[in-house]
This record gives sequence, structure tokens and C-alpha cells, in this order.
Amino acid sequence: MINKVLYIVFMLLLISLISFLAIHAAPNSFFAAGALNPNMTPEALEKLRAVYGMDKPLWIQYKDWLLNLLHLDFGISFVTGEDVSTEILKRLPVTLVMNFIALIVVFALSLYLGIKAALFYNTKTDTLIKNFSLLSFSMPSFYLALLFIILFSLKLGIFPIAGLHSVEPKEGFLNYIDMGWHLILPVGVMIFVGLGSMIIYVRSLTLEILKSDYYYFAKSRGIRDRELMKIYILPNLMPPLVTLLGLSLPGLIGGSVILETIFSIEGMGQLFYMSALSRDYPVIMGILIISAFLTLLGNMLADLILLRLNPYANRA
Repeated sequence: MINKVLYIVFMLLLISLISFLAIHAAPNSFFAAGALNPNMTPEALEKLRAVYGMDKPLWIQYKDWLLNLLHLDFGISFVTGEDVSTEILKRLPVTLVMNFIALIVVFALSLYLGIKAALFYNTKTDTLIKNFSLLSFSMPSFYLALLFIILFSLKLGIFPIAGLHSVEPKEGFLNYIDMGWHLILPVGVMIFVGLGSMIIYVRSLTLEILKSDYYYFAKSRGIRDRELMKIYILPNLMPPLVTLLGLSLPGLIGGSVILETIFSIEGMGQLFYMSALSRDYPVIMGILIISAFLTLLGNMLADLILLRLNPYANRA
């Protein structure tokens, strides 16, 4: 456990260093001449750079930022002048809820459809599920989001086009229902896009189990299909699936940037996109570090779950 914590700390330091250098190596700057106000003099720009500590050598800037990070202080936003931690904490819950719901639904549906395709190998059911998974795998999220908006919002008028709240604000529990109603389309896109590769993976793993000697031996003993599923298929599927879910977490978080921008959802993805456009370095660094921490934490939790899973414990 201590080794895993040290690993997370080391990786966060490495990611922060690479991100810091990459951001400052990018062309243009928030403090470039004419970027803020064409009428600002070079002297005024230098004073503004000094206020934010941007006039110091790069290694000192990184050292100061790292020391502030130990106190969970990500600095002040260049654009809004507000505390970066406060801005991120306001937007982080929405992004986490979207990704958590999508992750759970993708796991459940892909497990069901992948096993079903393998059990009905080379039948119409298998072909139908394979075609669906290939369509999901090849569908860009931004294109599907636009299709959903055109069909369900503009044509049918079922779901709202964008945002988290209706024009008329709701109160109490109705406010959460209203937010959930606004999140159906973006979460639906995340689920549809995430299903394809997972279904193919589950199907492939299940076919390997069905062709194994121990499965044939168990089936020859007359064990019922339900018991075969419980004792042999599911326990052997869980370890690789848990590992894959831990590795797929960064992709889900990265996909939020596109979807939150398209659906105008005030989450961490949209904040990152707007900050990248305006070269708001403190916000960009804060989001990158939090995303990296959540990703590393997810992988560590996946490893801990794998330690608890024993595919041979319940074997007959």
C-alpha cells in the first residue's frame, strides 16, 4: 500500500513537471503584447507579469507552484481572478457524476451483451451485437452528440439542447431532476461511444473461457448453465475487466472536454477547453493535476480490487 502511494506521488510530480514545461513551451501567452488589451504598454504588461510571478525563471515558477500545491493552492485564474481550487470544485462534481454513471452503465451493458454474443457464437444474435459494437467503436463522440441534438432536441423536442438547468429555475428536489434531464443526452453519448470496444473485449474473453478445457470438463459433469456462469465465466472475466476499466478512466475524462463544450455543460471539461483557449495557465495546471490524480487513484483502486478477486476460489 505504501509503495502504491509513493508511486502516485512520483507520477504526479512527473506529470506536473511535463505539463508545466509543455504549457510554457506552447506558442503565444496570456501576457503577450496585444493579447489582453492592444492599448496596454509593455511596462504595464511587465507589472502584470510580476503580479502573477511570471517574470521569474521557469524553475522558480515551478518550485513556487509546487510549494503552493502542497497546501492545495492552485493559484489565481488569469481570466477571472478567482481561486482556481474554488472554480474547479464548483465544476468537478458534474464531470464526476457524468463519468461515473457512464462507467457503470458501460460495464453492465458490455458484460451482458459480450457474454450473450459469445454464448450465441456465429448466430444472428452474435452478428447483431458485433455490428452494434463496431458501430459504437467507430462513431465519433462529437458527431453522435450533434445527431442526438438534432433528433431528440430539435426534431422531437424531448430533451433540452444544452446547459444544466431550464430557463425557469427549479427548487429543491426538482432541481436535481431537472439537471438529470439535461444530462441524459451527453451521458447517453458517453455510454454509446464507450460500449463498442468493451463489448468486443468481453466477447473475446468469454469465447476463450468457453473453449477452455476446464469449462468443457465442468459442462460434461452436468453442471447447469447458471452455475457455469457463476462459477467459471464471471470469476474469470472480472480481473481483466477491472483492469480495463481502470485504464479506460482517462479516456472517459478526456471525452468530457468535447461533450461538455458541445452541450454547454459547466463541468471540468468545458473549463479546461476555455482555459486552454485563453492560456489560463493556473487553471490548466490545476485541471491536469486533478485529472491525473483521479486517474492514478482509479488505477490503484482497480489493483486493490484485483487483489480481492480470486477466480479460482469458488471453482467446483
